[in-house]
Amino acid sequence: MNGTVAPGFEGVRSAFAQNFEERGERGAGVVVYRDGRRIVDLYAGTRDIDGQAAWTPGTGQVLRSATKGLAAAALLLLHQRGELDLDAPVGAYWPEFKAHGKEDALVRHVLAHRAGVPALDRPLTPAEAADPERGAAAVAAQAPFWAPGTDHGYHAQTYSWLTGELVRRVTGRSLGAFVAEEIAGPARADVWIGLPAAEAHRAGRVGPAEAPAASGAPRSRPKRALVEAYTNPESLTRRAFDSITPAPDENDPDYRAAELPGSNGIGTADGLARFYAALIGEVDGGTRLFTPETVRLARTEASSGPDRVLAVPSRFGLGYMLHGIASPLLTPHSFGHPGRGGALGFADPETGIAFGYVTNGMSAGVTADPRAQALVRAVREVVVEPRHGDA
Repeated sequence: MNGTVAPGFEGVRSAFAQNFEERGERGAGVVVYRDGRRIVDLYAGTRDIDGQAAWTPGTGQVLRSATKGLAAAALLLLHQRGELDLDAPVGAYWPEFKAHGKEDALVRHVLAHRAGVPALDRPLTPAEAADPERGAAAVAAQAPFWAPGTDHGYHAQTYSWLTGELVRRVTGRSLGAFVAEEIAGPARADVWIGLPAAEAHRAGRVGPAEAPAASGAPRSRPKRALVEAYTNPESLTRRAFDSITPAPDENDPDYRAAELPGSNGIGTADGLARFYAALIGEVDGGTRLFTPETVRLARTEASSGPDRVLAVPSRFGLGYMLHGIASPLLTPHSFGHPGRGGALGFADPETGIAFGYVTNGMSAGVTADPRAQALVRAVREVVVEPRHGDA
């Protein structure tokens, strides 16, 4: 294991080591900032799930849905600048979207997974999905699965084209270009939506995580309804996650160079943590991205309860998952986003913590990866429990 931890945070190092010893970790990095200062910077293992080259501080990995936090920041920054009205219909910026009863879908509904289009009647191939015009046209032509604004369900893949097209219509730039120029650049964060060729050598190969060895305690079995939702190809859950079919090869350079703001971002652990640190404060004297009012929008509950796609209760602010059953974070003030089976990034304005974890081993879980959660618990034990008790 390599890296450093500030005094008092040794428990994070122990939890990180246990991930390799007990939870099937192959290669990973975790970084934590507090009040804009890096206090944890750990990395270990191999950069590739199937290789031997060592992980380095500059190793990036596919973020999967943790990319959604970057996409949400783009829309919220445009709102902060007065260029995008969260209460305007999506169709005010994107007239084609108004088809098939989506006239009442608002921009805020997109961010809160209430737009009603989490799946496509005809899934897109990976090549079609990488074409932003093709993806946007497919979402615009899709009839909603519920009246927009009346319910919520995780827009696992369609979030890419919803957010990407709104940014393109407002700015004339792709969402990936906007993130590079207006977010990652000012924050000096190594995160990308659309991996540049010059940075491709930094991204490790991902693959399935090894199943951890059985422990003495029996594992709880998932409820039958949950199993049905994720295994039945006709369920809305499967249709949402399978909106790109067949599943893309996440190690394909062409896939990584494409811009899918809901699923294919690449980032280092430091880049992900630094991005969230810059949302809530200055990092190393640099730029703060969100005003306090925009932080409030990000972390104020906009959707809560049974999620029609995830098949468990979920909580969302505007663009970000909130602390809850589906995605436990640090405190009730936290906002961020996990990536299915691995990555996690979030900020907690109450404690000044910003957290980034990336891995090359993709587990079967959707929102609460046990490796990430072990690290979060170790941070919580230091910054939360001594003051407030267990959050």
